[in-house]
Amino acid sequence: MSEAATVHRDAPTGHPAPRSWPVSRLVRLAVVLAAVVVLLVLPLYVDEFWLRTGFAVFAAIVGALGLNLLVGTTGQLSLAHAFFLAVGAVTYTYVSGAPGGTANAYGGLEWPPVIGMVLGVIVAGLAGVLFSPIAARLRGIYLGIASLGLVFIGQHVLNTWTSVTGGFNGRLVPAFTLFGFNFGGSDSPELVVAGVPFGQAERLWYLGLALCVVGCWFAANLVRSRPGRALETLRDSEVAASVMGVDVRAYKARAFLVSSMYAGLAGVLYALSIGSVAPDSFGLALSVQFLAMIVLGGLGSVTGAILGATFVSAAPLVLQQYAGSLPFIVDPGQPGIVASQAAAFLYGGAIVLVVMFEPGGLAGLARRLRRPHRAPGAASATAGADHDQLETPAHADPSTGRDN
Repeated sequence: MSEAATVHRDAPTGHPAPRSWPVSRLVRLAVVLAAVVVLLVLPLYVDEFWLRTGFAVFAAIVGALGLNLLVGTTGQLSLAHAFFLAVGAVTYTYVSGAPGGTANAYGGLEWPPVIGMVLGVIVAGLAGVLFSPIAARLRGIYLGIASLGLVFIGQHVLNTWTSVTGGFNGRLVPAFTLFGFNFGGSDSPELVVAGVPFGQAERLWYLGLALCVVGCWFAANLVRSRPGRALETLRDSEVAASVMGVDVRAYKARAFLVSSMYAGLAGVLYALSIGSVAPDSFGLALSVQFLAMIVLGGLGSVTGAILGATFVSAAPLVLQQYAGSLPFIVDPGQPGIVASQAAAFLYGGAIVLVVMFEPGGLAGLARRLRRPHRAPGAASATAGADHDQLETPAHADPSTGRDN
């Protein structure tokens, strides 16, 4: 057959054949869509406790996504996540709140809450950029210790800047409104869907779900993009990344910017969830909890951040709700183990098991269970292919977006 005939057979229209999606990707897309549909109709069937727990989980997921981009994807250890959450929460509360206070008077701008949320994200991002020159000079445990200083500085500011934060007792958080629709539920018109009254818990559920979906979508696309591959190369070796043309300091600054903006949004949602902003809510324990989320879920994995945040944030609330039915758990104020301590023991032990037996976290365990069982010969023959597929982003050329 002549060459012209071959070209005519393979490309009759002069354009390459369309690429079809692999079956695995279609399955994942179907699972994600099914999960979103379930989450959309869930407020029609569950109690208020589960809706409020879900909103707290959505806030934790947003914060865990930001920290995972910084620690898991970029390899920059940070213990300052609680500080950036506090910046977002306090900014929203001051910008959108009204002046008040009894023991400690505080002010407020009374701007629309949507502006307060946006400013909370922006101010938290600027705080991350201001810290990035220090982060560019440090790495590993030294960066972690330097970032830990932000938490102590934040605690001091929250306790002493009473005109903004309300001091030691904190201040109430204004309800969120958008285009006249009140998500607080008390001052807004009655809303009934399918015979179910939509109060504050139902409205906050949908607000948290929408912001969480957008955050997951952005994080997933960022990791798959050329900047995401550059961040992974930076995590593996700063020298190699510099040789490949990656501006190390600039990418570290961008990683802190994105991570702190996620934390600022999580801080706003966290403030709306608990209804008040107090200095004790943003201590070192909160930063450790977020580190536990991403380690337990799986470093560098968006799915891992979701799983880890869900487990760590929901465990104490569920244990507290059912403390009367569970052995060895007592109510607060009684001698014994309270729900928060039991939850800490639970996910602390889970972290130890994950580090010892499944470094990939819950996401790695899910991938292992999802893979079909192979014969020993087939497994050894495809081990190299699986390893290359998993490690492709870390060895990609960030300057071209293609694999080496």
